[in-house]
Amino acid sequence: MMNLRLKLFTAFITLIIIPLVLVGVITYFVTFDLIEKRYSQQAEFSLKAISQNIQFVFSEMDKVTENGIAGNVVQTAIGAVNSRELDLSDAKQLKLNENQRNFRVNLFSHPTISFAFAYNLKDATIASIFTKENFTALPFARFKREPLYQEVVELNGAPKWVGPYEYKEITGTDPVFTQIRMVKELTTMKNIGVLITQIKNWEIERIFNDFRYSKNLEDTRFFLVNEDGLILYDTQESYNGENINQYLGKPMKFNSSYQSYRDDFNQHESVVSMNKLKDQQWYLVSTTSWNSLSQDMGIFLKWVVGILFISLLAAFLFFWLFMNRITKSIIRIVRFMRRVENGDLSARVDEEGNDELYLLSKGFNSLIFQVNNLLEEVKKEQKHKAQAELRVLQAQIKPHFLFNTLESINVLAIQNEGRKVSQMVYRLGNILRISIQDKEEIMISQEIEHLRSYLEIQKFRFDELFNFDIQMPREVLNSMILKLTLQPLVENSIQHGFEGITHQGFLQVTGHVDGEDIVITIQDNGIGISNRQLRKFQYLKNDDILIQEGQDVVMNERRGLGLRSVADRIRIQYGYRYGVYICSEENQGTTIRVRIPKYGPGEVYEAKSDAR
Repeated sequence: MMNLRLKLFTAFITLIIIPLVLVGVITYFVTFDLIEKRYSQQAEFSLKAISQNIQFVFSEMDKVTENGIAGNVVQTAIGAVNSRELDLSDAKQLKLNENQRNFRVNLFSHPTISFAFAYNLKDATIASIFTKENFTALPFARFKREPLYQEVVELNGAPKWVGPYEYKEITGTDPVFTQIRMVKELTTMKNIGVLITQIKNWEIERIFNDFRYSKNLEDTRFFLVNEDGLILYDTQESYNGENINQYLGKPMKFNSSYQSYRDDFNQHESVVSMNKLKDQQWYLVSTTSWNSLSQDMGIFLKWVVGILFISLLAAFLFFWLFMNRITKSIIRIVRFMRRVENGDLSARVDEEGNDELYLLSKGFNSLIFQVNNLLEEVKKEQKHKAQAELRVLQAQIKPHFLFNTLESINVLAIQNEGRKVSQMVYRLGNILRISIQDKEEIMISQEIEHLRSYLEIQKFRFDELFNFDIQMPREVLNSMILKLTLQPLVENSIQHGFEGITHQGFLQVTGHVDGEDIVITIQDNGIGISNRQLRKFQYLKNDDILIQEGQDVVMNERRGLGLRSVADRIRIQYGYRYGVYICSEENQGTTIRVRIPKYGPGEVYEAKSDAR
């Protein structure tokens, strides 16, 4: 069973400490989840805004090339180029003809355009607009076998954008974006060539830089990747041309909707966000270190944890200083209650302080005082009752016993048995002398003398009925006993135990010391008592005489005044540890044991078990 201190400590942990820890843990996760959600919303806005700006750059280039095609400049340039104009890297190349110069000035004067050339579908020649060192255009025959060419044809004049590193054979190895579109003859709308235009990354870099610094995204890294995960553009230019999935904890799933989640990037916990460009098969990806996002909140949480720790420490101190005092006081009172439960009605609690514990201690002491008074009154009433029953017993014994004894003396006198008359008168005098004493307690030696005189008289009256033997050691004879304790028990054996027997009865009275107690045994070889007879002449009641038949044990008390009076007097005088015990079996005799405390003349025995 849990003690009070442990119960209070368990309640303190359950109702205070655990809720505080749960609040802290929930706050931690909710806070960081909120950070992630708010950053996700910010990243979504940024990625969509950047996507729109990048798409605007591509749209502007689309308009530039559309204007060139619509102005018939591109068609003219394609038609003017012959097969000798394939290698523009030759420093000695002749100047472009007038149509080519017009094409370059009017169409490709935009500052972001870095290189352009066109395939002539009619003769598979290449019309170069700009020169580009260390780059040789892919022959048209090979280009025509590429899947990209078929995509351009299917677009039917609409532009197709190719990112860096996607088709190095066609676009080269420079980090530039390439537009490929079919050129049509304006009057017949027949395909006459393929225009390939490359733009510089200036505008795209400017877009990313503006957003990174204007939106406080210095710790954010942006990537432009295709649907295979190939990095087309890296704001830090260290992962260009590599696959982004090799740096992520789990492969990225590309779809058309915005997504943001927490994942490892380059072995660092990060928030990864992704948004698809509207008209391209490219995806804008941003990664932000989780430490940088949670740094400020981490400082805040450290303060919260510190304050929470101080609060918990203060709570523990409160528990040990105040609750410990309360539990100690209550436990002390409980110990005194247990002492009272064990019969120590002198226990008193120190009345300290001026709070509820003081009132509890004072109330406890007052209660014990009242219990003491009530017990004293009960003891007095029980004592008076026992004395009254003793007087009734004495009054009951005297008339018929005296009458029978005097009748026996008269018979002896008629028979001139002077010696026997003298012995009978002497024994009757002993009985009367002890019976009329005002003392309630006498020495066991006096009680035995009274018992022996009674048995001698009864044996004279019933000479052939029974015989007796009394064996009592000296240490027993020197102890005290309630007057007239043994005579009613012996009388019960003579009157009931030897009634109707065919053999001579034998009555043995012995005594011995058992620890701090004295046990006196009265044993006869009479007819015994059956269980049915016991139930007929006795009523059940707890804490009364213990009655046994063979192995059956029941707590009963005889209905007869003598046995009950003896049992009640012993129990009231000495407490519930003591009393009369009967062991009987039919046709086997009866054994009666009397257990009383051992104390000598002049000593006062106080019952220790009155407070039950």
